[in-house]
Amino acid sequence: MLTKNQIKLIHSLSQKKFRVQHQMFVVEGVKVVQEFLNSNYKLVEVFSTDISYSKFSSNFTKVSSKELSKISNFSSPNKVLATFQIPSPSKVNWSGLVLALDAINDPGNLGTIIRLCDWFGIGDLVCSETTVDCYNSKVVQSSMGSHSRVNITYANLEIVLADSKVCYGAFMDGVSIYQEELAETGVIVLGNEANGISKEIEALMDSRLSIPRFGSFKQTESLNVANAAAIILSEFKRNVTEM
Repeated sequence: MLTKNQIKLIHSLSQKKFRVQHQMFVVEGVKVVQEFLNSNYKLVEVFSTDISYSKFSSNFTKVSSKELSKISNFSSPNKVLATFQIPSPSKVNWSGLVLALDAINDPGNLGTIIRLCDWFGIGDLVCSETTVDCYNSKVVQSSMGSHSRVNITYANLEIVLADSKVCYGAFMDGVSIYQEELAETGVIVLGNEANGISKEIEALMDSRLSIPRFGSFKQTESLNVANAAAIILSEFKRNVTEM
């Protein structure tokens, strides 16, 4: 049975300051919880209507559907909710292809980008300190468990990019990504949904890339940043495969 303290703690983890304070985050749903259970993330506690989850932790609480709804962010809770420890950050492998995000605000966009990194084999995702927290519940759900296969770090991009080898920035007025010679290593930078890459980070770019518009009217202002990430990562990987 759920206690008041358990309910209070889980509710508090919806806010970043309490996630930082407790070094914990919430994961919900059978598929996503299972992804984290199969990873190196350390399970703290699990709450489920299904007794079989008791095998994963001594800190198991059997709950009713009604109790699960009290702690869930879902309108229709899906059998299980678990809390995991936030791991210590790992070093970034700058010798590979790295994706960097400058002030991404939307949790759904960040979650999708994390999943895209997983799909395209990008081991390191570096986020500016102004990017939404990757342990926000909406980010966790959008990534569908890909956190466990992508090293996500937060840093001052001005500092870390100053020493990087090659920086590719995504801009509306850049050179077509289909015409540019793309390297196997370097940093790809994507900017804020509304404002793009900041002036400070723009100054550090070695190459300005764009995704050309092919429509007859060419009046669409921009692509969603997660859609742009998919196209750009696909082109980098295709280019490397064909080399």
